Amino acid sequence: AFILSMRLIDSHCHVQFNAYKDDANEVIGRAIEADTLMIAVGSQNSTSRRAVEYAKKYPKKIWAVIGLHPVHLTEQEVDEEEIIFKTREEKFDFEFYKKLAQEPEVVGIGECGLDFYHLPPNHSLEEVKKIQEDAFYKQVELADEMNLPLVIHCRAAHFHLIPVLQKLIKQGKLKNRGVAHCFTGNWPEAEAYLDLGFYIGLTGVICFPPKKNDPQPTLDFLEVAKNTPLDRLLIETDAPYLAPPPFRGKRNEPAYVRYVVEKIAEIKGETAEKVAQQTVKNTLNLFKKIKL
Repeated sequence: AFILSMRLIDSHCHVQFNAYKDDANEVIGRAIEADTLMIAVGSQNSTSRRAVEYAKKYPKKIWAVIGLHPVHLTEQEVDEEEIIFKTREEKFDFEFYKKLAQEPEVVGIGECGLDFYHLPPNHSLEEVKKIQEDAFYKQVELADEMNLPLVIHCRAAHFHLIPVLQKLIKQGKLKNRGVAHCFTGNWPEAEAYLDLGFYIGLTGVICFPPKKNDPQPTLDFLEVAKNTPLDRLLIETDAPYLAPPPFRGKRNEPAYVRYVVEKIAEIKGETAEKVAQQTVKNTLNLFKKIKL
């Protein structure tokens, strides 16, 4: 049952994506009705621009994060369980994103990072690594220049990204840190991000039952949810992806972020209210430009 007295912030969703092109206003309306505020996160120039437009249209309900996702750096077909999409190659245009980052509704840079899970067929891993790292460094530079935190996407690449972050922080970069969004790694990896001062973002994935043929990944991130201090967690849907049960396999939406709250509460033996209040506080601590 939903606990309707709680204000929540879905710290990472994509309500501006094509998955909602016919009913975005209804989807956003349902979130607002459920007292859920949203951070709309860009993945390339068009969806970053749209994130800002949505934030302007829904002041104090939606904020924007803008950036270039690693899968959009090369042309490929990406098969997410709910949606299959083709990417077109985009180079990170520093000036374009810098200009957009000056909008008052922009509260962070991303999602950016490394993705060695979806590899384009016509590039070697070494090439992909280089392309992704270059774009990542530029977005770190932009985040620092604009005094904003970073929203990190990392899939099948924590072993490579963590040393990169350690090096950048040693050089005095990433002063506003950021969040490891949609974290699906294991506890030692999560601990490495926490030690560097990052938040951990948890999605509806923590509500999925373990796969019979491969239960370990689920056990790993249940351990992450249990061990990560409550004051270092953010909640997110990553909508339209990763709908929690009872909506598994359907299009996700920000109103469903409550299921993530309830699952974290259950894992930690806390009340849902406490998880809700603390994750709102954490989101405001990280994204300092959000003023409620």
